[in-house]
Amino acid sequence: MSEPIGIDALLERVRGGYQRITPRAAYEAAESGTALLADIRYAALRERDGLIPGALVIERNELEWRLDPGGSHRLPEATGHDLRVVVVCNEGYASSLAAESLHRLGLHRATDLIGGFQAWREAGLPVIVP
Repeated sequence: MSEPIGIDALLERVRGGYQRITPRAAYEAAESGTALLADIRYAALRERDGLIPGALVIERNELEWRLDPGGSHRLPEATGHDLRVVVVCNEGYASSLAAESLHRLGLHRATDLIGGFQAWREAGLPVIVP
């Protein structure tokens, strides 16, 4: 059994495996159709803070099932392993672990949003408020 490394070290290791994306870059990629935004925040946060227009809401516990291109429960948007997915959580921590999980499924272009939804909103990018 290996020694536990702690969450901070785990995040550093995971994030070293791909390039994260800024809110502005994520917005531009989604607008141009070159990336799919996947909002994994739980319902209470979406209800409180709003939604990113065009982002797919996928509960964290369903993410891999919905985005695996070969999976039996995939969404129509899960078109192939080259799909560029930007995972969005509230502040950019859980999304890093989720993006790494998508990498393990072969979605090699998966990434996550630096600072999460809060950074998106702070950047003045579009939000649908409840």
